[in-house]
Amino acid sequence: MSTLTPKDPTYVTDSLIAEDIDAYLVKHQHKTMLRFITCGSVDDGKSTLIGRLLYDSKMIFEDQLASLENDSKSHGTQGAGIDFALLVDGLAAEREQGITIDVAYRFFATDKRKFIVADTPGHEQYTRNMVTGASTADLAVILIDARQGVLTQTRRHSYLVNLLGIKNIVLAVNKMDLVGYSAERFYEIVKEYSQFAQKIGMKSFLPMPISGLAGDNIVTKSENMPWYQGPTLLGHLEDAPINVTQMADEPFRMAVQWVNRPNLDFRGFAGQIGSGSIAPGDAIRVLPSGKTTTVKSIVTYTGNLDLAVAGQSITLTFADEVDCSRGDVITASDAPCEVADQFEATLVWMDEAEMLPGRPYLLKIGTQTMTATVTEPKYEVNVNTLEHLSSQTLGLNAIGVVNISTDRAIPFESYAQNPDLGGFILIDRMTNATVAAGMVHFALRRSQNIHWQALDVDRTAHAAIKTQKPKVVWFTGLSGSGKSTIANIVEKKLHAMGKHTFLLDGDNVRHGLNRDLGFTDADRVENIRRVGEVAKLMTDAGLIVLTAFISPFRAERRMVREMMHEGEFMEVYVNTPLAVAEERDVKGLYKKARAGNLKNFTGIDSPYEAPEAPEITVNTVELTAEEAAEQVIAALLAS
Repeated sequence: MSTLTPKDPTYVTDSLIAEDIDAYLVKHQHKTMLRFITCGSVDDGKSTLIGRLLYDSKMIFEDQLASLENDSKSHGTQGAGIDFALLVDGLAAEREQGITIDVAYRFFATDKRKFIVADTPGHEQYTRNMVTGASTADLAVILIDARQGVLTQTRRHSYLVNLLGIKNIVLAVNKMDLVGYSAERFYEIVKEYSQFAQKIGMKSFLPMPISGLAGDNIVTKSENMPWYQGPTLLGHLEDAPINVTQMADEPFRMAVQWVNRPNLDFRGFAGQIGSGSIAPGDAIRVLPSGKTTTVKSIVTYTGNLDLAVAGQSITLTFADEVDCSRGDVITASDAPCEVADQFEATLVWMDEAEMLPGRPYLLKIGTQTMTATVTEPKYEVNVNTLEHLSSQTLGLNAIGVVNISTDRAIPFESYAQNPDLGGFILIDRMTNATVAAGMVHFALRRSQNIHWQALDVDRTAHAAIKTQKPKVVWFTGLSGSGKSTIANIVEKKLHAMGKHTFLLDGDNVRHGLNRDLGFTDADRVENIRRVGEVAKLMTDAGLIVLTAFISPFRAERRMVREMMHEGEFMEVYVNTPLAVAEERDVKGLYKKARAGNLKNFTGIDSPYEAPEAPEITVNTVELTAEEAAEQVIAALLAS
């Protein structure tokens, strides 16, 4: 067997190869890892820069180089020359368009350090992909085309990089070869960018003139720009601090990922240390319960440790039997983090469907997942002017400040202090799509000052005196389906039986409680949220509550169901075809909607999501209102 090695480009023995490989692996194992992103506007040269870094750091195999040369001829933009961007732009659509769509991750290493670089897209519609790449980065390289200067996406990406807490920022003014390596042009761009950076609170950045295509100041100092005395890009990447080392000096925090119970004699709590350090004998506190104990041992696959620090994955055992489970956070006993259920936060909305205030979403923070609702934005941020705009919702790529309420108190820290315990995502409960990324600012004071008051006469006592089981009978269906008519007959019959009831009708509620709401999707969500809260209070009073609302969205009907106690919510789908409901048109609303005089009308220009598994379905084409009411009462009394 023969090969070439860095030591001796001649024939060597297998044993020498093995020695070289072993030595290399040992050295490689102890290198630090820097994660960084490249971002900026379209065609600023992000992919080309990464391709040049890979090429100049000799991280391209011979077959990859041959493939690159062939691809450059068929897909490249550099004529007969190598198009380095093709090393990163792996998607066929990207190669055809010459742009980056998805986040492309690449690994490379030098003698000093290992790197994972995320090449993020420049187009505004792919801003969500950029946020994904930046969420785990230690450093950001923000590229600017020297010919174009500071653009809208430069500002947007810079705002997001700063928002996400990336402190080490390189402003790479690229394509200097196309402006004659002009120092005047470089300093003009740096001055303009500095003014914007100061406005968004960016504390520092390193300006650097480069040419990704020509290789100027990438790995070696450029002879074309003797006026620049700073480091090369690779030199700076090799020496830049990383987040893990910065978090080592913070108080101890570890989110529990799972309870390690291989047998009856061992119970440990596994996770990755987010900040600080821990040793056997250290006093710790488990949140949100607040229980305290001390660390008995630190267990890893390779054996027990005397000390563990930020970034390490470990299993802790406790000296005492303390309840602890997935989602809990183990902290230093004398420096715990906060616990709350209401927060102010910044949201970056990443879904085509706009945010609906009041709609329940799944919130994932650390190792916890829970239900959360979002308020109407306090304001939306214009990233160009940094102006605070009034807004009722957030659309794709919008950035806004909101209040968030969770269904239980959770341990947290501000994102600026600890990204692991302050960063979160929102997930749509119906589609399971990630719709937003968020950064916690602080807990709302009311979350600390408002507590449940114990009452001597509880809901059980209220129901007992009425000799009935509390219930919410939720009628849903299109306008004109017969919901109100059937609900009214049901209440009359129940009243005649001596039952204690109350009917909440959609139109009646909008004359008082919800008179400030319109018929946009966001207002419809808030309309149902309020009605759900009122219905819940009425069940606490022991009543049978009947509601007649179109309630077009499954998510909100599910939200109300989850507000109630088990078995106390009955969904009644009044199933009437649109054509039949429109033919009835008792209130003339369909006619107005068809004429364009009534916007956001369910069934015409606003959707209705039919129930998937209602307790009762009544067909008003086949049944009279009286027959439908009897069917509902029979099911209610049998439940």
